[in-house]
This record gives sequence, structure tokens and C-alpha cells, in this order.
Amino acid sequence: MITGIKKLLQQADRIIWGPWLIFLLLGTGCYLMLSLRFLPLKNLPAALRRVFLPESWKGTEGKGVSSFSSLTTELAATIGTGNIVGVATAMVLGGPGALFWMLLSGIIGLSTKLVESTLCVRYRVKNQKGEPAGGPMYVLQNAFPQKTAGRILAMLFATFAVLASFGMGNMTQGNSIAEALSVTFQVKQTVTGIVLSLLTILVILGGIGTIAKVTEYLVPCMAVFYLFGTGMVIFTHFKNLPAGVVQILWGAFCPEAMTGGAAGTMLAVENGIAHSGRMAMRYGVSRGVFSNEAGLGAAGISAAAADTSDAVHQGYISMTGVFIDTIVICSLTGLAIAASGMLGQRDPRGEVLNGTALMIAVFSDTFGRTGEWMLTISIVLFAFATIIAWEYQGEKAFEYLTGGCDRTQWYRLGYGLVTFLGAVCSLEAVWDFSDICNGLMAVPNLLAVLMLSKGICREIRTYKL
Repeated sequence: MITGIKKLLQQADRIIWGPWLIFLLLGTGCYLMLSLRFLPLKNLPAALRRVFLPESWKGTEGKGVSSFSSLTTELAATIGTGNIVGVATAMVLGGPGALFWMLLSGIIGLSTKLVESTLCVRYRVKNQKGEPAGGPMYVLQNAFPQKTAGRILAMLFATFAVLASFGMGNMTQGNSIAEALSVTFQVKQTVTGIVLSLLTILVILGGIGTIAKVTEYLVPCMAVFYLFGTGMVIFTHFKNLPAGVVQILWGAFCPEAMTGGAAGTMLAVENGIAHSGRMAMRYGVSRGVFSNEAGLGAAGISAAAADTSDAVHQGYISMTGVFIDTIVICSLTGLAIAASGMLGQRDPRGEVLNGTALMIAVFSDTFGRTGEWMLTISIVLFAFATIIAWEYQGEKAFEYLTGGCDRTQWYRLGYGLVTFLGAVCSLEAVWDFSDICNGLMAVPNLLAVLMLSKGICREIRTYKL
């Protein structure tokens, strides 16, 4: 039965993440980038400066959290295993060329994140406690041209968002923490799951205020720590970096890659891993979206919590998360893998190194036993931050579905218990389930973005950052 469920998940994953969804994600991003006349790229330096201005560190109306805290909550939700394990699995399953498509999806995703976050702030509401509550479900309900269709799509998005919070926001993170601690310290996954569930419940019971305070300090520290580690890996293997970059570009574009021939020199096809240009694009885009969430709409839920009345300003603040998450952190992870020469290596059982095991091998090759500790600490911090940040996004979707915030305690308890399940599940099943939830959540959000793009793009074009 378990084997049948796995096959069903894999088949559903292939259908949902087929060419149509990749075209929808990249096509929407390209359309918005052209409609905005490349303002997301032109204004990126100014937006990054805005993040550190005093007004971004404090609220204006006394409700919600500051723009900076909203951004760190978004980053906590996005800077997780997608930046470490997600990059590794993409480059194993799709070949080194997957990194190119991951970065390209990040660049294009700047425009998508800007528009969707601006919309979520523009059409947010106040909940029963007087707190700001927003997200694509409220955009669809309050602004979609066809009211009935908008409400149906809003319910679908909220349902998919709740499922995604259990999958990509929770189970994948708990799985990666459990695997990292098992490989490095031989901690049983069951023990990790129990401890992780208890810690998650303790933090999320405090709501967005507690979550924002934790992420405000945790995100900058863990990012600097990890960037130092990957930077040292690249520096140590700097002589291999040019060849690694060539492999990345070759895997994304060359004719042989389109038939699986080029990447086959790294991982044999008979082992069940056949690379192609299509697979590189498929895994690069899906893991890129998993990492930065541009197009999914979930980050707009955190953006809507910001204590500001300037929707476009908050949209630009949210947009910087894509740059930090994918263009900086994911690219350094991918370059570290390419330069280390560990891609395609096997463990003592003869299995190709993948996911957490691959990244531990990359760090161990540079730092020895200390590298295993560094990578494990990074995964634990990144993944735990994602778990607690995604709880807020899933909770707001659950609040929308139930019509109020008086039942959210049940969601919080269930969310904490699901963390245990993620820690003891297999990696493949967890990632397939998460990919499915991502794809399903993206569709109603992108429909809202496209239907409302004309007016919101006009507003952004006339905005002075």
C-alpha cells in the first residue's frame, strides 16, 4: 500500500509540475516584468536600502509587525531546506543545469513577488482581534472580477495553503532536520520528531508576535553563518569553480543535455536518474519556487501582517526576499556543490549522494568533521525557522476557511504534531507531496495576479521608491 501511495504521489507530481505549470510561472513573471518595464531589477538596489531604513523597523499604526519583521518572517519561511537540500536534490535529479533554471526563476520571480505582495497588502482585512489578515484568498474574494469564481478560487487557495503548510512548511523541514541529526550525531528520527514537535508548539502558541521576534534575530544570524560556510567551500575549491560553471551552463543548454547525454557522465541513467534539459528546467524551476515562493502567494500572507499603509513599499520590501533567498543563498549552495566535485559521488552502500547527505559530504570535504557540524547546525536553524514561520501562513489560511480566529489553537496543535510525522517519513514521499501542494496553490494565486495585473502594475510604475 505504501508503495502504491508513493507511485501515486510521483505520478501526480509529474502531472502538476508538467510543462504547463512551468510555462504559467515563468510566463506570468516575464509578463509582469515587461509590464513593469523591468522596474523590479532597476529598483532592486533601492529596495534593499529601504529594508534597513528606520521606518522599516517600526510600525505606523500599532497593529501587526514592522515591515522588517514581516520580511524576516517571509525569509524564515523561504530560507529553509529549499536553499540547502532543495538545491542539492535539484542538481542530482535534474543535473547541474538545474541551478541555472533555479536562478532564472528567481530573477523572473522578483516581479511576481512584488505584484502579489502589493495586492495582498492592498486587499487585506481586519480579523476579529483587530489584527491585519491578508493573502491571495482575500485578494480573490474582494478584488476578483467574477465574485462567485473569486470566492471559489479563494477557498481552493486557502485549502491548498493549509496543505502546503503541512508539507513544504513543516514535513520537509522536519525530515531534513531528522536526517541531518541522524547522519551527523546518530540521533534517532523518532527522538528528533518528538523534541521538534514540542519546540514548535511552544513557539507558535505565542502567535505572530512571538514568531516575528524569533525570526528577526534568527534569520540574519543563520544566514551569515551559512554564507560563511559555503563561501569557504567555494574558496577552498576555487580552481574547480570554472569547470563547475561550465557544467551548469552545459547542462542547461547543450544539445546533448536535451537527450540526457551530458549529465549522464555524472549520474548513470541505469541508476534511475536520467538528466535532460527538460528535467533540469522542471527541477530547477520547482525547487526555485519552493525556495523563494514567488508565484505561490504564501509570502503575501506575511507581507499583509506588516504595520504599514503603503502597499507598494511593502511589496518592494517583500521582493528583496527573492534576491536574498534564491539569487544569493541558493546560488552559493549550487556553486559550492559544483566546485566540490561531490555531485554524482556515492555512499558506502553504492547509492548516489542526495539531499542532506550530499551537502554534508560537500562540507566534510572542506572542513572535515567540523563541516558536518556546521552543515547540520545550518539545516536545523534554517528548517526550524521555516517551520515556525510557515505556521503563521497556514494559520491565516485556516482562519479564512473556518471564518474566524477562535479555532486556530486546534490548527497550531495539529501543526506541531505533523512535525513529528515529517521527521519519520521518507524523503521522496515528503518532497513529492510538497511539490504537489506548491503547484496547486500557485494556480489560483497566479490567476488573481494576471486578472488584476493591469491596475496594480500601473500603480507600481508611477510609484516613487
